[in-house]
Amino acid sequence: VQLQASGGGLVQAGGSLRLSCVVSGNIFSNYHMGWYRQAPGKQRELVAGIFRSGSDKYADSVKGRFTITRDNAKSTVYLEMNSLKPEDTAVYYCKASQYDLLPYSYGYWGQGTQVTVSS
Repeated sequence: VQLQASGGGLVQAGGSLRLSCVVSGNIFSNYHMGWYRQAPGKQRELVAGIFRSGSDKYADSVKGRFTITRDNAKSTVYLEMNSLKPEDTAVYYCKASQYDLLPYSYGYWGQGTQVTVSS
């Protein structure tokens, strides 16, 4: 299973970005999908996840600002990020797992994409 993440970049506070993650090598609909981030000196954390069923969950810090969606026909998961804040600055990773959305459970990871929010 291979994951290819894209869409990061530099944006001013209050701006928006859309991350995409394309999954290949297996049946996309079998996987729970998550977006995670890791800032320097911090642990990797779940930002948003979407289960096989389509239900989703968000970190409290991004609720109301970020939206995760999946397109099973395109084997792609998206993260729409609005009202970005400097504290959202991190490397963002996508992950596919057949088990859960926990950051350190077994799964497949994308390569990470940098999101930098300037104040």
